[in-house]
Amino acid sequence: MNVLVINCGSSSLKYQLINADTEKALASGICERIGIDGKFKYKSNTGAKVEKEVTMETHETAIKIVLDALIDPENGVIKSLDEIGAVGHRVVHGGEKFAHSVVINDEVVKAIEECNDLAPLHNPANLIGINACKALMPNVPMVAVFDTAFHQTMPAKAYLYGLPSEYYDKYKIRRYGFHGTSHSFVSKRMAEFVGLDINNSKIIVCHLGNGASVSAVLNGKSIDTSMGLTPLEGLLMGTRSGDIDPAIIEFIANKEGKNISEIMTILNKESGVQGLSGGLSSDFRDLTTASEEGNVLATQALAVFSYRVAKYIGAYVAAMNGVDAIAFTAGIGENDDLVRAAVVSYLGYLGVTLDKENNSKRGDDILISTPDSKVKVAIIPTNEELAIARETVDLI
Repeated sequence: MNVLVINCGSSSLKYQLINADTEKALASGICERIGIDGKFKYKSNTGAKVEKEVTMETHETAIKIVLDALIDPENGVIKSLDEIGAVGHRVVHGGEKFAHSVVINDEVVKAIEECNDLAPLHNPANLIGINACKALMPNVPMVAVFDTAFHQTMPAKAYLYGLPSEYYDKYKIRRYGFHGTSHSFVSKRMAEFVGLDINNSKIIVCHLGNGASVSAVLNGKSIDTSMGLTPLEGLLMGTRSGDIDPAIIEFIANKEGKNISEIMTILNKESGVQGLSGGLSSDFRDLTTASEEGNVLATQALAVFSYRVAKYIGAYVAAMNGVDAIAFTAGIGENDDLVRAAVVSYLGYLGVTLDKENNSKRGDDILISTPDSKVKVAIIPTNEELAIARETVDLI
């Protein structure tokens, strides 16, 4: 079966067509600047590449362009749309309504809409993608795979905030966590890679990218994670502040004459390593270069980021009363050896020792701890699209 995986944003649409039997991507790409001027990118497993400026007024138009590319006589990878057996949709927030992936029907769409308040920038865009695919492929089964679902196994002691209980009762204000598809995929792969029984294991996953989160996975289930009601909580990130004293919001409002919306924009889009570096960049490659050139703010931003990751690892070692393995994944986790080394430098108390040569490598599934390290540490590339395809096939 071929599964079309759709990850729909407000003005973009990422896609992959995956052969579920071989688990290989037949084609992938992105539609950017939907509703503006439009840019389409496509590449196939045969080496074909297409990049072009094209008007995409709506997401339905973008998806039609994707489907046309997949069956294109010259560059396509399938002969007809009948070869697409299912569509898997990434949906950011499922609230408490969804603890696992589900086949999409009218009731599911309504339930996703009811979670829009929890993810106002993401869920409406995800629904646009779902509705566009339904219009173009009405007879193809579709599955919603939720970022939050994997973390629905967290106990109340981990997800409740220290707020009046009425706010949870009325509005379901609690920690939900995100990147769940990645944390699920990587924790399972980590267990397989280092020879652990996933059902008898203590694994910490560090998903470190522009958006970053850490999770504690006990016996294959998430029992805690760093992101909260929204993706703003937790680690310092590219442009997000992560954990701060909530009173800072009122303090800045009074000092700067700003309203809540303006301050939330600062916390989401102007903070993190970009803010700490004096606005230099949210890209860790830029920060590393600047740090090597003596930029004090860039050096400090990298140090704060690494320290925060190490603190969360320590917290989750306590939460699980131990740890067997630690996985680094996503853009920074997979590619930035300096950040990994900085984080591991705090883990001596766990008996972790770093293999510097392996840590300098890039590729699939690399053990970066030494043979005598008491805790296994590895780079495990994430593959959220494959995870979505697997979840989709399981339900069809």
